[in-house]
Amino acid sequence: MERIGSHAFGPQFSALVGNGSVTDKVTPDMMHLIHPYWNQFPAMEPLWSKILLLYMIVIGIISWCGNGVVIYIFTTTKSLRTPANLLVINLALSDFGMMVVNTPMMGINLYFETWILGPGMCDAYGALASALGCGSIWSMCMIALDRYNVIVLGMAGRPMTIKLALMKIAFIWSMAAFWTLAPMFGWNRYVPEGNLTSCGIDYLQRDWNSRTYLIFYTIFVYYTPLFLICYSYWYIISAVSAHEKAMREQAKKMNVKSLRSSEDAEKSAEGKLAKVALVTISLWFMAWTPYTIINMMGLFKFPGITPLNSIWGACFAKSAACYNPIVYGISHPKYRIALKEKCPCCVIGQTDDGRSAETTSQVTTTTNEAETRA
Repeated sequence: MERIGSHAFGPQFSALVGNGSVTDKVTPDMMHLIHPYWNQFPAMEPLWSKILLLYMIVIGIISWCGNGVVIYIFTTTKSLRTPANLLVINLALSDFGMMVVNTPMMGINLYFETWILGPGMCDAYGALASALGCGSIWSMCMIALDRYNVIVLGMAGRPMTIKLALMKIAFIWSMAAFWTLAPMFGWNRYVPEGNLTSCGIDYLQRDWNSRTYLIFYTIFVYYTPLFLICYSYWYIISAVSAHEKAMREQAKKMNVKSLRSSEDAEKSAEGKLAKVALVTISLWFMAWTPYTIINMMGLFKFPGITPLNSIWGACFAKSAACYNPIVYGISHPKYRIALKEKCPCCVIGQTDDGRSAETTSQVTTTTNEAETRA
């Protein structure tokens, strides 16, 4: 049987006979982690591995650069170092970390078209991806709750302080640590999935140990944050809409163009910030929902999971890590001003820096005041 000699390093595999199987290249030390379900599928076309590798490199570079710049700007700009923005920095750190871990490891395995790093690294990959993904979604949840506190509760809400922000960050990583470490102590496990170039939670095992973990994990890492975010933004949008409607009606009665005071402008600016966060969170759920559906299909034994759609679901979920810096770069006035000062080549279009129209400048100023108060 011929040997594949195109790789200058790593394991060498026998050439596949006929269609082969997706499990043909599995190394002996990984065989005990491969679910028999994958044996029925022929080997994926090598072209798909190349496409997936290119995809991971592209989103990895975007995430490294984008989140790296966000972390740099938010930590070095005095006006952006507010308690509420600690949650934004935490979100950028989790997204940055996810792609630092995922891109090189998954890239190596896509190159060899199977998991070659051994069981220990499979556990490490699955655990870190789970922890950073959990940290990302709960950071977004805390950002949404903070916006709810400022915009809906207003003066009745608890003001954000550094101590409170650090407590929230501690909760985020405690939650991530619990759900990440549980499989390493016997509640479910991390195994290769899809075309066996990525590792994640075992969603094909039929025993109740594995199934209960997946059920509770989905509830606390997907549905609970989703509910809290939807709840927060429902009332945020309602409050902002009601306020704007009242202002328009009152201005019409008084036959004036606008009744907007500095406090009203502050509320409007906060509403704009809420929309930015809402877009970011919507993109996150668009990325992670397909992978959640794949996990649920495995849990409830629905047909249709294949190596190709499973690995694409895992890769597409990771694209969430590159959305946030793009959204902030486009929509956050203070961030754009700081970005133009420190990294002008990263700014596209005009910034709200005082040379813009008077109205835009006023929104920028009140946004700053709103963030300072938050």
